[in-house]
Amino acid sequence: MSDPPEVLFVCVHNAGRSQMAAALLEQHAAGRVRVRSAGSEPADRLNPAVVQAMAEVGVDVSAERPKLLREEVVRDAHVVITMGCGDACPVFPGIRYEDWELTDPAEKSLEEVRVIRDEIDRRVLALLDELTGQPESAERSEASGSGRTLK
Repeated sequence: MSDPPEVLFVCVHNAGRSQMAAALLEQHAAGRVRVRSAGSEPADRLNPAVVQAMAEVGVDVSAERPKLLREEVVRDAHVVITMGCGDACPVFPGIRYEDWELTDPAEKSLEEVRVIRDEIDRRVLALLDELTGQPESAERSEASGSGRTLK
């Protein structure tokens, strides 16, 4: 295989959904995929409930910061996953675009953020399987229970 595919996750504030998706894909991919995230209007910090929900599954995003979506980052991606950012993401030929309709975790309870996290995790695992042809092991999936990841 040549260079690993690059996936870009984009949402408005880059403080919740896109950060969770990037961290989960990075953990599952273990170097088989390059991962980035950005926002069209980045917040000043990550949603604290997102940080806590991710820590519960062994993923530390506390040092992450929201990043501004830049055209060159989109151009470098093989796959761009948008999450409620509307038309703010530039479109280039030859790049695969998907829109994942997910609830915004802003101002949601920790319990609600867990549900969003678990849905993102399911989608990330399916994307990883599609990109690499190497699904997560059944053993790991069974051990993770409700879609939660293991470290």
